[in-house]
Amino acid sequence: MDKKPVYKRVLLKISGEALAGANKTGIDFSVVRSVCEAVREIVDLGVEVGIVVGGGNFWRGVKDGGGKMERTRADHMGMMATVMNSLALSDVFEQMGVPVRVQTAITMSQIAEPYIRLKADKHLKNGRVVIFGCGTGNPYFSTDTAAVLRAAEINADAILLAKNIDGVYSADPNVDPNAVKYDSITYDEVLAQHLAVMDTTATSLSMDNHIPVLVFALADPQNIVRVVCGEEVGTKVN
Repeated sequence: MDKKPVYKRVLLKISGEALAGANKTGIDFSVVRSVCEAVREIVDLGVEVGIVVGGGNFWRGVKDGGGKMERTRADHMGMMATVMNSLALSDVFEQMGVPVRVQTAITMSQIAEPYIRLKADKHLKNGRVVIFGCGTGNPYFSTDTAAVLRAAEINADAILLAKNIDGVYSADPNVDPNAVKYDSITYDEVLAQHLAVMDTTATSLSMDNHIPVLVFALADPQNIVRVVCGEEVGTKVN
């Protein structure tokens, strides 16, 4: 049966930790390649793809720098980590023949384009994957918030939240064996129950802009294709 996407334009959020694979740090290129292959598959189906990637496989500003250095500088280091991941992803896409552009919220013109919304929109319409680096470009904001912000700016139909866990649970399933997985849940319920889908800023922003968030495990990158084609994988937050 032919695969038919149910979304025209999506914003894929990938955690930096997921790109580290079993190594837990750095970049596992077998993981990166499998993710890029799945993205290429949905691009070939006509889906326009923006990507925001975290930097936790190298540095997490508030966690790694907390109490040891000034928060703004620690967060700036985290932004640099996202750029390293963005460049790694773009290189693998180029090896596969997938047209790609990296745009960064902090200007670094020698290695990437500055983030310009209209230019990003044009790239997406022309079938290029656009990778957004540096988060929002501001300290105190997570890459989850950056993903929602960019999704709103490019009018994405959905946010694909690829995580190390296969959906949204009532509690941490690694700690609580009685944790229940939700097939779907509302933003209000996520906020009221303090569920760790995204941070509260990102959740509120997606709720205010009516953007559905699809949470699924990146362990099987083919989940990206399944979610885009409307299969019920993980949890839908709307």
